[in-house]
Amino acid sequence: MASVSIDLNADLGEGFGRWQLTDDEQLLSVVTSANVACGFHAGDAATMRRVCAMAAERDVRIGAQVSYRDLAGFGRRAMDVPPDELAAEVAYQMGALEVFARAAGTRVSYVKPHGALYNRVVHDEDQARAVVDGVLLADGTLPVLGLPGSRLLEAAEKAGLPVVTEAFADRAYTAQGTLVPRRQDGAVVTDPEAVVERSVRLARSGIVTSHTGEEIAVRARSLCLHGDTPGAVGLARRVRAQLESAGVRLEAFA
Repeated sequence: MASVSIDLNADLGEGFGRWQLTDDEQLLSVVTSANVACGFHAGDAATMRRVCAMAAERDVRIGAQVSYRDLAGFGRRAMDVPPDELAAEVAYQMGALEVFARAAGTRVSYVKPHGALYNRVVHDEDQARAVVDGVLLADGTLPVLGLPGSRLLEAAEKAGLPVVTEAFADRAYTAQGTLVPRRQDGAVVTDPEAVVERSVRLARSGIVTSHTGEEIAVRARSLCLHGDTPGAVGLARRVRAQLESAGVRLEAFA
């Protein structure tokens, strides 16, 4: 059996003030990379500082999860932001997280868009370039994590940034290899057995079954599990254990 490795990432720090959504401490004992909310869709200064400190203690890589400015909608509402403004806001979010990463003795290792922005830059060339411009403004060396074949990764490659492809264990795919919109039924895979099986198959063969039954190739260096779903910690532990049992090494890409 050929040896393979994959990064396991999750969205963390998705709270605000007294409200907490993700079990950051427990998830940081499972994942190898943490996509930390930077205050635009969730997160605040105290949360960012706390998550960065815990990630550094566990040698988990810290990624800036940048978003549209949409706390009320959790960054999942479509927005039209001028490219110059979006680039500045991406750099702003990265800079804020970098302060707390450095205070914890580490640094931001990569960038990943969140929610509506993530889905928008799969197809929208202007918004994709704006995100890349923001990354270049803040740090012209960081890898960009995104969907294979997306305009975002194309723009990042053209700009000379490292790119990292990711797959989703708990999201349904279209026949074109994109994510089924959350507003559609079945967009999130909730059956734990299915999530575990999909995770191993994605890691070992790079294949996933679309929501309409087609087998599609999704070659990815990183596998995402959402931290805001019920039972996320237990599911993440099962996924990691099953990946390791299948001979898959869990290691950060950055």
